[in-house]
Amino acid sequence: MRDTRSGQHPDLNRRALLKNASMIIPTTLVAVQTAHALDDPAKLAEPKKTVEKQPEAPVVSPNELEIDRRMATITAQFGEHLTPDQAKAVRGDVSANYFRAKRLRAVTLNDFDGPFTAFQPFRQELPKVGSDRPLSTVIAAKPMALNDDLAFATVADLAAGLRTGQFTAVDLAKFYLARLEKYGPKLNCIATLTTETAMRQAEASDKRFKAGTPLGILDGIPFGAKDLLSAKGYPTSNGCAPYVKRVVDVDSTVIKRLTDAGSVLVAKLAMVECAGGLGYRQANASAFGPGLTPYNVKHWSGGSSSGSGSAVGAGLVPFAIGSETWGSISTPASYCGVTGLRPTYGRVSRYGAFALSYTLDKIGPMARSVEDAVHVLKTIAGTDPEDGSTANQAWTGSDLKPGHRFKLAILKDGVAKSQPAVKANFERALEIFRKVADVVEIDMPSGPFADVLLTILAAESASAFEELVDSGLVRQVTAPEDKIGGYADKTVPAVDFVRAQRLRGPLCKAFDTYLAPYDAVLTVPTAQTAYPIDRDFGSPFTNKSLGGPGNLCGTPSLILPSGLDEAGLPTSIQMDTRAYGEMVLARLGHYYQSQTKWHQQRPDLTKI
Repeated sequence: MRDTRSGQHPDLNRRALLKNASMIIPTTLVAVQTAHALDDPAKLAEPKKTVEKQPEAPVVSPNELEIDRRMATITAQFGEHLTPDQAKAVRGDVSANYFRAKRLRAVTLNDFDGPFTAFQPFRQELPKVGSDRPLSTVIAAKPMALNDDLAFATVADLAAGLRTGQFTAVDLAKFYLARLEKYGPKLNCIATLTTETAMRQAEASDKRFKAGTPLGILDGIPFGAKDLLSAKGYPTSNGCAPYVKRVVDVDSTVIKRLTDAGSVLVAKLAMVECAGGLGYRQANASAFGPGLTPYNVKHWSGGSSSGSGSAVGAGLVPFAIGSETWGSISTPASYCGVTGLRPTYGRVSRYGAFALSYTLDKIGPMARSVEDAVHVLKTIAGTDPEDGSTANQAWTGSDLKPGHRFKLAILKDGVAKSQPAVKANFERALEIFRKVADVVEIDMPSGPFADVLLTILAAESASAFEELVDSGLVRQVTAPEDKIGGYADKTVPAVDFVRAQRLRGPLCKAFDTYLAPYDAVLTVPTAQTAYPIDRDFGSPFTNKSLGGPGNLCGTPSLILPSGLDEAGLPTSIQMDTRAYGEMVLARLGHYYQSQTKWHQQRPDLTKI
């Protein structure tokens, strides 16, 4: 504790820690030492002295002793930087990790269940270029002009405009760069504009169009990438103030695949620092300021793919790349009124992306429509020799017959306690799906999904951010809670991490069995619309979600705009399905967007 008389930090060196630890030695050990002293005749010969009775030492539980031990490790290394309030907060995190692992130790394990890390050995043969990334047909466009309407056009419409000569790729890149320069700072959504690269790539696209040899549908289409994806010649900050000038001179696989397909990188997009891995609790947890939804700049755009959500929502890029470990695509897609697609774990390479959790991170598109998102996903998917977790699996659902009647599930009381507008728009969407689907109500899946996910996340993020924390650079990040958020995770024992990975396998099998009877489960990604930026997170509304099981087990999900609330903020629905079922979700999502216009809604940018 801080010495309130002097205002100085206490002596937190090893000697002081040992001295403090000696004061909580169990009383049984003291009794044994006393008994040994009585065996010494010299001691017995000493005259008896009147000993003042001392108050009994408080009994300390084994749980508290273990938490004390872990805290001692933290204070020995970082204590001089902790205020009493911060130390209390860190102890709370340590306690949460400890009791979470204790709950997992109570779960029965089969002796033959090994750690489940979804790692694929280097034995698969790389597919030929494009063989697992089919391209869509470009349809001739109606007359188009470079104006605000064009900013919200679909990828297919933009591609048709390029092919029919209504504008060039250079014109299109300049158009979106100008929008980024005008509106990006107002939304805090830009990390770096990549103007030089964009012009070079757009010029190359125009040469192909002139020669009559364009690439696929994404040729000449601008895009933005979350700033945890490295791009040659530009900083990759991971949203962190200490890294805003860090240049990693390599293209991540996702960016390389998009640019190889002719896409034009116009911006690295802002994000929550460390992808939210340090435990942020408020919107201002980014080196670039709080991400803002274009529907109301007094409200958050969601995290951690905050810039990707607001840039697509405001029509500053036709599509963007985000990533999700737990909610980082679904939340900004919901708050910014865009379509988000979280792919199956291993569908998209993570090479060149700074990790939050090595076995939980997924990279996916955020776009204007389901069709756009699928174009992007098919371009970036596939095996990668640089990422051993990637798998070249079939696109389940791509062969669904016309007229197929779907079977959907909803969660019992899933939206009962959500914001009224979120609930009303969910129920309205459900009525649309009932035209093509039978709908049943089911319970949440049983099992310690959240405890397993959070234990894995704590251990893997401690490794991912080890240099940031140990070097002291973590004290330069923005959010106060993030400055100390990495300490507790460093004390998660390896045995707890391995146990969580052993439990993961049976849970994934159980979750697949749970999903198997249905084409998809329909929920909402968030219980309320975008948070105000002037307060910490916390809501009177709740919802039931498959975000925990889905992210732990690496299954895909699709987020679709479903309307607006009374304040004009977007609401969304979410669909989850079995692993590799992205095309099932795409079929359902395309049907929904053919029956509604919510994906075409746009914010009034004159108000920002």
